[in-house]
Amino acid sequence: MTPQSPPTIGVLAIQGNFAQHAQALAEAGAEADEVRKPDQRAGLDGLILPGGESTTILRFLEKLNFFDVLQDFCGDKPVFGTCAGAILLAREVRHPAQRSLGLLDAVVERNAYGRQIDSTILTAQTELPGGPLEMVFIRAPRIVETGAGVEVLARRDGFPVLVRQGSIMAATFHPELSTDRRVHRMFVETVMAATPPCEREQNQEQKQVLRLR
Repeated sequence: MTPQSPPTIGVLAIQGNFAQHAQALAEAGAEADEVRKPDQRAGLDGLILPGGESTTILRFLEKLNFFDVLQDFCGDKPVFGTCAGAILLAREVRHPAQRSLGLLDAVVERNAYGRQIDSTILTAQTELPGGPLEMVFIRAPRIVETGAGVEVLARRDGFPVLVRQGSIMAATFHPELSTDRRVHRMFVETVMAATPPCEREQNQEQKQVLRLR
């Protein structure tokens, strides 16, 4: 192992485009692990909460006694929520209200842009270097409020669609469905910055032990 060993980032694999996120992470320089059970969080440097149907994901989390474990993990490690994942991270969910992890200082409205037929692909300027970014919106939520500590990196119609709060990131679109890996690379860099090389090495060793069991 070298100090530049890649981080191991989990992808919550309950619903949504978890396989596409895993591929995007690999292309962005990380190792990806699909996570379906609470004990699979061991050895991870960070986690992605993918899109899907937020109420369905929430029911699975509660059924598996995973919600509180996930809340603790995401409060300690870098986390990136996309679409439904952004809803789960928010401090408040509206339209209708539902339980959330409460880690991102933002208020999110579900299905704010309409039904599946209203899904769209936009290309717009953002705060990311490298020119316009392709953003795929599918039954997207809307971030209607953000706290003072939340940095807005991209907007749609004046509303935030990509935000960062410390080591927490959230997007109301699906970066895994684009070939542009800048958003995933940003998260990988966030994980690298938050996890010292010695800790990444320990996590890698822990994952290897778990795989051999």
